[in-house]
Amino acid sequence: MQPVALRSRTPRAPRIDHEGVEQMALIRWLYGEEQRGEAVGAFYEVIYHVPNGGQRNKKTAADLKRQGVKSGVSDLVVMEGRGGWLGLYLEFKATPPKHAATAASQREWLEKADHRGYCAVLGRGLEEAKAVLREYASWDFTVTPARNEMTLGSNWRG
Repeated sequence: MQPVALRSRTPRAPRIDHEGVEQMALIRWLYGEEQRGEAVGAFYEVIYHVPNGGQRNKKTAADLKRQGVKSGVSDLVVMEGRGGWLGLYLEFKATPPKHAATAASQREWLEKADHRGYCAVLGRGLEEAKAVLREYASWDFTVTPARNEMTLGSNWRG
C-alpha cells in the first residue's frame, strides 16, 4: 500500500476582493461629498448596490434566482433621472490591473438599460467611477411628463 501524500500545510493568502474594497471606498466618498454639500453627494441617498455576486451554496443560489436575481445586473443604480435619462446603471470594476473581465451578461444588461432609457456606464476603478458620478450630477434633472395614477396595490402613503 502506497502512503497517502500529504498536502502542503502552507496557508493560502486570503483572497482580496479588490472590487468590493474600491466600491466601499466609492460609497464612503459619496457620503463625504454629501456631508460637504457637494452636488454629487445628493446621490448618496438614492444610490444602491445590487448584491448579485458572491459565493453561495446551490440552494441559496436557486432560491435567489426564483426570487428574481438576474445574472449581469449592474453593481450600482442611481435612482435619479438626469440629462434626459431615467436613472444610472453603473457596472463597477476594480482599478486595472486588479479588475475582473466584464462578463457578457454584464454587457448585455448595460445594453438593456441603455435601450430602456437609462444611462448605462462601465466604470473601471474608483477614480473613473467618481468622474462618472460627478458628470451625471452636473446634468439637469430629467423632467418627467404627466404620469398615470396606479389604482392597484396597497396605499403606502398613509
